[in-house]
Amino acid sequence: MVVQNLVLPRSVDYPSVPRVLVVDDDDDSLMLMGYILEQFACDACFVVDGLAALVAARRDRPQLILADIYLPCMDGYDLIRQLRADGSTRKIPVVAVTALAGQSHRDKILAAGFDDYISKPFLIQSLEQLVQQFIGLPSPAA
Repeated sequence: MVVQNLVLPRSVDYPSVPRVLVVDDDDDSLMLMGYILEQFACDACFVVDGLAALVAARRDRPQLILADIYLPCMDGYDLIRQLRADGSTRKIPVVAVTALAGQSHRDKILAAGFDDYISKPFLIQSLEQLVQQFIGLPSPAA
């Protein structure tokens, strides 16, 4: 199990820095999401498998989880079932960030308990909007 924390600089504009857990086994996806989260000065934790995500969610209690569906050790569907079954993680918003596209996949993902869904490849602005929606940050200054 690999867990890598990346603590990004705290913003003076926000009294409380949001914690975001990113779960993906693709390095490029992790780098892109890290770049986006950096724009919000989030405290980000990156893990590469579902089991590590479950441990990190219970330990760190993030304000948002961005999770792929196809993951080693425990896929996104098992992860969301475990998160929703645990009282300490039940209410954490979880957004699926996945290559699965199409209405049937979206319906299955949302029915499984994810709060929202975005398909890869995604526009940076689309992911920014989701992060803003769930952690309540305004757009960063241009």
